[in-house]
Amino acid sequence: MPQATRKSHVPVGAIPTPLHARLEALSTARRWTNWAGFVSPLVLDTAEFEYFAIRNQSTLFDISPMHKYRITGPDALAVVNRLVTRDAGRMRDGRVGYALWCDEEGMVIDDGTLFRFSDTDFRLCCQEPMLGWLQETAWGFDADIRDESHEIAGLALQGPTSYSLLSDAGLAAAAALGPFDMAEIEPGLVISRTGFTGDLGYELWTAWDSVADLWDRLWAAGAHCGLRAIGSQALDICRIEAGFIAAGVDFQPAHAAVRLHRGRSPIELGFEKLVDFGKGHFNGRRALLPQRGTGGRHHLARIDIAGFKPAGGALIYHRKKKEVGHVTSGVWSPTTKRNIALAEFRAPYGRTVTDNLWVEIYVNQEGQWDRRIVPLTVVSEPFFRNARSRATPPGPF
Repeated sequence: MPQATRKSHVPVGAIPTPLHARLEALSTARRWTNWAGFVSPLVLDTAEFEYFAIRNQSTLFDISPMHKYRITGPDALAVVNRLVTRDAGRMRDGRVGYALWCDEEGMVIDDGTLFRFSDTDFRLCCQEPMLGWLQETAWGFDADIRDESHEIAGLALQGPTSYSLLSDAGLAAAAALGPFDMAEIEPGLVISRTGFTGDLGYELWTAWDSVADLWDRLWAAGAHCGLRAIGSQALDICRIEAGFIAAGVDFQPAHAAVRLHRGRSPIELGFEKLVDFGKGHFNGRRALLPQRGTGGRHHLARIDIAGFKPAGGALIYHRKKKEVGHVTSGVWSPTTKRNIALAEFRAPYGRTVTDNLWVEIYVNQEGQWDRRIVPLTVVSEPFFRNARSRATPPGPF
């Protein structure tokens, strides 16, 4: 065959997920991004329509690109407890828990969700590739680490009508799932009551080659539930409203930080309650001990900002003079009608010093930049909270 006509079978650039054909058919915006090497939608229609669908209807988001690792064997629990800062031994079978894990310096490598099937069977879902680190953590233990990233696909079904849609699709057994519960509802289909929106929602996990059929099943049942496919921009608004952090945005994963002292510890990110010093040794324990009860060099906090101009990346000052932090994620919240953000402060600001703090925002008005200094308020609770997200069984919507 002539060289000019030879075809390559090695993909170049981001590759499609098993749902790309469905998403492409629905996309009018044609705005895509690279997520873990896969093509993923930023927006399919408009971020505004997709956001309001999450808060008022039901939505589907393809989470297949997430890295998924299965940890099995007699020492699986010991491996998991060596890895993560929380005590996985306190989780019941059939539960999902938020988890963080650190390097030897106590800096967060990544965060994710930990699925406990039994004390000899776990699944870890996360943003960053972790196979090498997991294998090092499991060295010397009787446990097997398998990368399921291309074996298991996922769908996030979120919104107030999400359970009603599951029921109409023949998956009414999901009614028994409380927040952070999971179960194999059908052979080969695990449903967890989890999500990144702070609303009623589920994540559905099935075989890579079966997820398209699952999508079609939900799509056929979702017409009267207002089902809409969404991209990551709308999801990002919801996760900020819920106060959820994002790797690479609100903190830099330790393995991705190229400069010293750019990593952050779980305690600096506000998760001291998920650091169990009493369970025994885990990665980073010794480095985290001095921060116990006192905090670290930095503090991540939720803040409410005056005005309505989003402040992503803005600097924060004390008494309008001393720079003490910056906004990591900021957005105008359509539901709460507040200018909300997550922000990183240098200690003690944002923790014990919370008064006289100001945000410097630059607004471009017809080509001219306008500098505004507006006050902020540190808040302790999520910006968005709805009883339907915790109701079990879920109410009909």
